[in-house]
Amino acid sequence: MAVIGTAGAEVLIPLAAVIGIAFAVFQWYAVAKVPVPSHDGEDGGGAAQKGRSGHDESAEDGVDYRQVEARCAEIQHAISIGATSFLFTEYRYLAVFMAGFAVVIFMFLGSAQRFSTRPEPCTYDPARMCRPALANAAFSMIAFLLGALTSVMSGYLGMRVATFANARTALEARRGVGRAFVVAFRSGAAMGFLLASSALFVLYVAINLFGVYYGDDWGGLYESITGYGLGGSSMALFGRVGGGIYTKAADVGADLVGKVERNIPEDDPRNPEVIADNVGDNVGDIAGMGSDLFGSYAESSCAALFVASISSFGTEHNFAAMMYPLLISAMGIVVCLATTVVATDLAEVKTVEEIGPALKRQILISTVLMTVGIAIVSFLVLPHSFTLFDFGRRKLVKNWYLFICVSAGLWAGLVIGYVTEYFTSNACRPVQAVANSCRTGAATNVIFGLAVGYKSVIVPIFAIATAIYASFRLAAMYGIALAALGMLSTIATGLSIDAYGPISDNAGGIAEMSGMPHVVRERTDALDAAGNTTAAIGKGFAIGSAALVSLALFGAYVSRAGVAAVDVLSPRVFAGLLAGAMLPYWFSAMTMRSVGSAALAMVEEVRRQFDSIPGLMEGTAKPDYATCVKISTDASLKKMLAPGALVMLSPLVAGTLFGTETLAGLLAGALVSGVQVAISASNSGGAWDNAKKYIEAGASAEARALGPKGSDAHKAAVIGDTIGDPLKDTSGPSLNILIKLMAVEALVFAPFFAAHGGLIFKHL
Repeated sequence: MAVIGTAGAEVLIPLAAVIGIAFAVFQWYAVAKVPVPSHDGEDGGGAAQKGRSGHDESAEDGVDYRQVEARCAEIQHAISIGATSFLFTEYRYLAVFMAGFAVVIFMFLGSAQRFSTRPEPCTYDPARMCRPALANAAFSMIAFLLGALTSVMSGYLGMRVATFANARTALEARRGVGRAFVVAFRSGAAMGFLLASSALFVLYVAINLFGVYYGDDWGGLYESITGYGLGGSSMALFGRVGGGIYTKAADVGADLVGKVERNIPEDDPRNPEVIADNVGDNVGDIAGMGSDLFGSYAESSCAALFVASISSFGTEHNFAAMMYPLLISAMGIVVCLATTVVATDLAEVKTVEEIGPALKRQILISTVLMTVGIAIVSFLVLPHSFTLFDFGRRKLVKNWYLFICVSAGLWAGLVIGYVTEYFTSNACRPVQAVANSCRTGAATNVIFGLAVGYKSVIVPIFAIATAIYASFRLAAMYGIALAALGMLSTIATGLSIDAYGPISDNAGGIAEMSGMPHVVRERTDALDAAGNTTAAIGKGFAIGSAALVSLALFGAYVSRAGVAAVDVLSPRVFAGLLAGAMLPYWFSAMTMRSVGSAALAMVEEVRRQFDSIPGLMEGTAKPDYATCVKISTDASLKKMLAPGALVMLSPLVAGTLFGTETLAGLLAGALVSGVQVAISASNSGGAWDNAKKYIEAGASAEARALGPKGSDAHKAAVIGDTIGDPLKDTSGPSLNILIKLMAVEALVFAPFFAAHGGLIFKHL
């Protein structure tokens, strides 16, 4: 007998969400205590006069800190305006898409039963009558719009947090690396808890509001809720691709012309692309990443809820057990809150060497505590035994089975995180080997970097495969959905660490552009280097969870579409399998070419400005930042459409023209191929990036032998970094959205494909 019943679940889920939002606001308030003058020069609290230690810093190191802080505020304002302008323009494009695709959902699902308004036999229990198909179409459309809006909100709020914190991190870096770390991490926590808590709260409210109409038709209710995941991932795809093209077009151009050709420092204010580069960190690495992880959370929750709705939870209307996935997420918020307090208040970072271990401790502590939390939820909420739907059979499951399933995903995520850290950290041999290969030029650097990326796939794939096997044996497809949810259960901590990186990167740029002493830039570079590694870890989590989510959604699609078996010896399935395995390469080619063509235009513009603006290299003239911002904006908005259309149309075309079996093959092929390409691309890019930073930091005799900045080895490392930029920040992260978005879209449209799909194969 479960201890926590319906009333307990109805209280605990929204309570955890509210606590998470309140904690995010508290973190925001703590960051806001660091004063920054307004961009028009007004003092924001006297920081120019006295530091936190109380001594006068205005003349320290020969730097006029009053002028430096005014410049910080000016740069922060320019970055914020640029990022806000881009996102609003992007969202106007996406608003048209949202409206159009919402109509497509309604028309396709409504036509599955010829827009019938009569109750129909339930899909999994024909003896009962369920809500009409037209109602499912309408509510799926509403859920899609709700998920899309929540995804957009997640990206926008993340950007606002990051642009609020970047200058404050730079200013605190004057007073020590520990102070800067706390500001950057608190800012990331504000974003992480706000996103995780609001996603949970919106989904919980939607379930209850939809339930007013659906009543005891839980199958129809949770089938329509899957539209929430579709909406979230649709916006995430365009946000990741558009933001990735923007940031990498600017980054590649800034590195090639600024570092390689002109031999000026990174984020030097003389470089015309420097503002566009810093804006890109916020629209790509922050807004895009926020929407991406929201989409993963929404889809994993929707997959688990849909599969559970056709289990004994659904047939017996056990609301508390049905809400088990959301209760796991609620427990995750509480666990992540405790973990964050360790980083910001209990374990102080005092030296540069402590930054990386402090971030890795967050992952380990949250995983250990979450394992205990999963056990508590599993044994207090779930009945001792129950049945699950297992492709036409009923499978008897015990509550401790689900504890193992969620824990398997959680610990698989930890393994992926630490393996990613090993292959992308400049403290480990793989990255150091990549850096050492730069002695003989860019070609050997590229060869070593590709090898690191390919090798980094091995252990994560085995970890994912182990979690899949264990979870499926114990609890069928529901177990796999819960494993995905387990990997994402500490999403608040994951987002905190992930957002910390771009905030630190922006802080370094502001420190350079505002003329702070070299020691400040060294501190922000140390923060950024650790952030690059944690960003790679975050991408690993996102890709691993996408594989599990996609497989769970795949199983739900096969069940809903009535596919008896997915037989790879069937020519229809095998044709789809080959086409699906090809899609990640087609998609990557489109996104890489988009970055390349935009970067080409950017490089030509930067060269033109250096050649035509007198005094630019001498620092006596200001570059035309606005033109570079416009190039990135125009390129990203135009070139995000084709990759997005490829992903959104592929399931629709395959299901409508070739039928449910071919679509099943397409989804399986995209999953198997996409996960491996995504991991290798992300980790190759991360290795190249940190190999460059390893040489720049010169922290060891080996690194100093390769430097200093501007040496031939350093230029080779910069070239490798520019190759890796679109791999790790555009194509790689977007591929995890591709595999899960195609799967959730197939599930949402499954009733239509089952009724009317296969127009071509019906005649062949």
